[in-house]
Amino acid sequence: METRVTKLLQIEHPIIQGGMVWLSNAILAAAVSNAGGLGIIAAGHAPPSWVLEQVQLIKKMTNKPFGVNIMLLSPSVDEVIKIVIQERVPIVTTGAGNPSKYIEQLKAVGTIVIPVIPSCAIAKKVERSGADAIVAEGTESGGHIGELTTMALVPQVVDSVNIPVIAAGGIADGRGLVAALALGAEGVQMGTRFICSTECTVSDEYKEAVLKAKDRDTLVTGRFTGHPVRCIKSNFSRNLLKLEKDGITIKEFEKLGAGSLRKAVEGNVKEGTIMSGQISGLVKDIKPCQQITNDIMNETQTILDSLHKR
Repeated sequence: METRVTKLLQIEHPIIQGGMVWLSNAILAAAVSNAGGLGIIAAGHAPPSWVLEQVQLIKKMTNKPFGVNIMLLSPSVDEVIKIVIQERVPIVTTGAGNPSKYIEQLKAVGTIVIPVIPSCAIAKKVERSGADAIVAEGTESGGHIGELTTMALVPQVVDSVNIPVIAAGGIADGRGLVAALALGAEGVQMGTRFICSTECTVSDEYKEAVLKAKDRDTLVTGRFTGHPVRCIKSNFSRNLLKLEKDGITIKEFEKLGAGSLRKAVEGNVKEGTIMSGQISGLVKDIKPCQQITNDIMNETQTILDSLHKR
């Protein structure tokens, strides 16, 4: 399948793996890139030295395009930008902020810049700043979220900008890809589906929580902080939600949440945050990234053929 996104990124399939903090490392990203999609290393709040290590590792694991997701809220963002420029990372996606002040210096070394955005206003702003494409991410996604649903956000963003749009949030199979294409997107970003891949190095306990999740098994914490997060329901996340309602301060809330994702990633799901999207209930098995990608593209083609015959 060829779209402006596949041409821009020089990939076979219009599938981008989401940048999931502490989950998206070189091993997962290389597997997705080798499968014909675009693998993404998530810098998150990781030390810059770890980001450098992962970038150098993925270069040994694939000769295909790959990217790094930069969380703009990170105190190490400037150092990570320097590493990305130094290593000539082909593609950068950004989240949790406006990357406009970094776009020019990234593009100066040939890096393709794709911000993840939650609204038309920010989409227009980053397009004016030189973004090459954008990820329009609906509130269905896991991790940090906006307010608009994917169904409402994507077509409005498509109508607002001229650069290619990648849809994200609530997409895990060929049906989601076809729907995104119908909304005007030219590719999809998926995180939750790739959590349950053979190559994802997250703990078995984390994967099991995603596999067991049903359609209503996620909740959102931290809305009052301005940086809400979607995660799977657990004793920890329910307690956070209760404390919010009881009037906990932002400082106290952030102290409790600090490091909770990494705990879950390492297997302590009782005291950790299991970030995952609303589509978790659709994920029923663990498969290699190659098979996940092939299944999505085969299903996509079957649906498109079926629609064409109607």
